[in-house]
Amino acid sequence: MIDFSIIVVSYYSADDLVSLIESIDDALGGEHRGTWHLTAVNNAVDDPLASHLPRDDRVSVVEAGGNLGYSGGINVGLANAPAARWIVFLNPDLTLHQKSLALLAEVLESGADAAVPLIVDANGQRQNSLRKEPTVLSAFGEATFGDKWASRPQALAETVRSRDSYTVPHAIDWATGAALAVRSDIVNSVGPWDAERFFMYSEETDYARRIRAGGGSIQFAPDAIVTHRAGGSGSSPELDALLEVNKLRYFRKWHGTIASLAFGGAILFRNLIRPHRAGSRAAVRALLSRRARAALPGGAR
Repeated sequence: MIDFSIIVVSYYSADDLVSLIESIDDALGGEHRGTWHLTAVNNAVDDPLASHLPRDDRVSVVEAGGNLGYSGGINVGLANAPAARWIVFLNPDLTLHQKSLALLAEVLESGADAAVPLIVDANGQRQNSLRKEPTVLSAFGEATFGDKWASRPQALAETVRSRDSYTVPHAIDWATGAALAVRSDIVNSVGPWDAERFFMYSEETDYARRIRAGGGSIQFAPDAIVTHRAGGSGSSPELDALLEVNKLRYFRKWHGTIASLAFGGAILFRNLIRPHRAGSRAAVRALLSRRARAALPGGAR
């Protein structure tokens, strides 16, 4: 059994994947500090991904046969990846820093069920990647204030913006899904990612919730650092709308009707007060129209 089974979903991401693969050995602390295999799931039918990647027995490409979305692609990767002590889910547009994977493994060996690194941008600036479990109150707080009033009470925010929260190890609710390391026994117990409900966005929120619902813990490891090139998944009003719709789909999965109506009201309010944004206008249409939701990436769900 190898140490790390790395799963990446690619959608025209060959250039990014090359950089990611080149950073893996250093992320283990040296070429012989750990064994790994990367399974790249190619969601783009007309992209000859394998021909762009380095020839390495530790890298394999699985053709998805179509765009299955992020959750669907991950499930294909899990079905085809070799057995390992730890499963690592990575975005293709990452560069792993020195010993980052080794440090995540240390956290898992110390008793955590899952671990996430510190994420920085191309300029080395910290990204606010940590999140609290969504609530109706935090949804209204995010809708009203966004990134303004960063020091507001955490109850009014889903995003964790406190600088101190990014300097010390601690248990978290969830983090943006660019990088997540999980013990293989936890992956087996949690089961497949929810591809029926989430084509893209909120799937990491749901997966983290399922880890915690089973009694597991997710640990933030600030010494493990990765660089994330923002925008690797692309951007469009339709994707902005899908992001908002899937927040509500996630909340409805875990909460009752009344709470979900209130949460949906917060999401709708967030976008109604930002009519200058094409993504917000698309989100309003999608939140109010089943036909508009069915036209979003991933179709009706």
